[in-house]
Amino acid sequence: EHRGSAPLVNVKLANASLCDVDFTGAKLTCADLRGADLRGAVLVKASLEGANLSGACLRSADLSEADLRGADLSGADLDGARLEKAKLRGADLAGTNLRGAGTAGMER
Repeated sequence: EHRGSAPLVNVKLANASLCDVDFTGAKLTCADLRGADLRGAVLVKASLEGANLSGACLRSADLSEADLRGADLSGADLDGARLEKAKLRGADLAGTNLRGAGTAGMER
């Protein structure tokens, strides 16, 4: 559990197994999360601006109100993820699986 206490700006977590981790309110700006396994992770109100999440597995993750502006989500699996009120302006969603994702109020 992280709960946003310390910034993790530019952190390198490529291919890390982070299933069910709680990053509520975390500052993960420009984080390298390529290929990371974030199934069931809680990223509510997390700052992921400019983060690299290409190829990451975010199945059933909660990204409600997360800031993903300018993030690379190309090829990411967001099946069943919650993206309500998430900010995705300028994000790369090429090849992203959004099947079953909750997108109400999502900004693109």
